[in-house]
Amino acid sequence: MTPPPDYVFPPSPQVSLPVFQSLSLFPVRQIYCVGQNYAAHAREMGTDPKKSAPVFFTKPTHNLTPAAPGPDGPATILVPYPPATQNLHHEVELVVALGGGGRDIEPEKAGDHIYGFGVGLDLTRRDLQNTARKAGMPWDMAKGFDFAAPCSAIRPLKMTGHSLNGAIELSVNDEIRQSARLSDLIWPVDEIIAALSRQVTLFPGDLIFTGTPDGVAAIEPGDKLAARIDDVGSLNAEIIPS
Repeated sequence: MTPPPDYVFPPSPQVSLPVFQSLSLFPVRQIYCVGQNYAAHAREMGTDPKKSAPVFFTKPTHNLTPAAPGPDGPATILVPYPPATQNLHHEVELVVALGGGGRDIEPEKAGDHIYGFGVGLDLTRRDLQNTARKAGMPWDMAKGFDFAAPCSAIRPLKMTGHSLNGAIELSVNDEIRQSARLSDLIWPVDEIIAALSRQVTLFPGDLIFTGTPDGVAAIEPGDKLAARIDDVGSLNAEIIPS
């Protein structure tokens, strides 16, 4: 019998998300994100929303911040204001959770690989991102930092179906900042999965943040965020002092 691995220190626990109305957990392997997938957001960021090919980036899985279950539903996620920024932005996104994977997946087969959907926030240190862009440098630290990816429970596909075209919305202190429909996505979910699978091998447990609508703006300690997507779920977060 093979002895267990002798790690030099205990490995980190498996990152996971709760599953809606279940005691099961969704084990997370990788977080992929799509940049500028709503035309109005691309324009507000100063770029041309031409439909050529989606651009992908990643967030570390340890940035994922799930809402803890509470007696009246998921608790508000407390997000400490991150260091090294004075311009933290909110970005609400539909999150696709994969239950299958592979390479070169055809768009018409992409739905076979979806386990479910969630509501996510792609928090961004915008000042770091803008500085890195101007210098032609990577902007990993603008997207990947502690608590940078709050996410709701995953609602299984059997509860939502494939055709999600409802509203996606985020408010800050009860004021709506972002509001669009999932039908406004430049690249819909099946095309995103297909395009990504042509660049990397996808696996069960991968998450895909599918892009944010226009209206992104700065948030400060004390701000309360409420995000929702029709037929998927909701997510509440509060920015607290670091």
